[in-house]
Amino acid sequence: MARLRARDYEQMLDLAVAILEDDAADSAWHLITGHLLKAMGCDSATFSVVNVPEGTGVIEGWAPERLSPHVRDLVPRRMRQHHPLLSYIAGGESAPVTVSEICDTWRQSQWYQEARRDFGVTQQLGLPVAGGPDRISLVLMGRDGAFRPHDLAFAARVQPLLVRAGNHVQALRRLSATAPALTADHPSGHGLTPRELTVLGLMAEGLTALGIARRLTISPHTVNRHLEKIYRKLGTNNRVSTLLLAQQAGLVPAT
Repeated sequence: MARLRARDYEQMLDLAVAILEDDAADSAWHLITGHLLKAMGCDSATFSVVNVPEGTGVIEGWAPERLSPHVRDLVPRRMRQHHPLLSYIAGGESAPVTVSEICDTWRQSQWYQEARRDFGVTQQLGLPVAGGPDRISLVLMGRDGAFRPHDLAFAARVQPLLVRAGNHVQALRRLSATAPALTADHPSGHGLTPRELTVLGLMAEGLTALGIARRLTISPHTVNRHLEKIYRKLGTNNRVSTLLLAQQAGLVPAT
């Protein structure tokens, strides 16, 4: 694998900080694709979620903004065209890969012609975030030119960060669905950050610190740091009193 430079690690850190500071699940992937576009020197970046059995999917984030007119129906169209990255990830593969590596006829395909026309790219690099036979999530980077071994090495190193971001966004959306009006600035939010609200919501579901860590793909130590801050902000010192107060304040659903 190609060696990374100091600047690469600085860009990874910038991305990690941006994710940590973002307060809205709905804007997270716009933020992430924007940072990846800059870090990898690409011409396009999208994040897609695909429901394979239903034949549906959506792009939740993209960069640059000029791609907006082209992304609305892009995922269902790529499914009808049998884009090779979809079968690659659905088959259990998770390593970042260029489309030309898994498709010899890439330049003769309809999706190549459309990518070149609409996005101005001649090569694509797929970065799986989650995959399986039923659900696929991936970042797709596009460039007018080839991806080098260094690009694949950078993508492989940043991939775990994207997986963690995806897990957090899913958990935060579930919590928002149970308390849709609640935000960190809400009077009853007690100043909890979105990540602290997510941890609190998972604790209310009965998960232990280890279970929360596995769900969010973070370390138990990080979970415990979040719990310490939650206890301090709510003025509690144990799980039972914290959940009782959180239910009374509407932070989590009452059982």
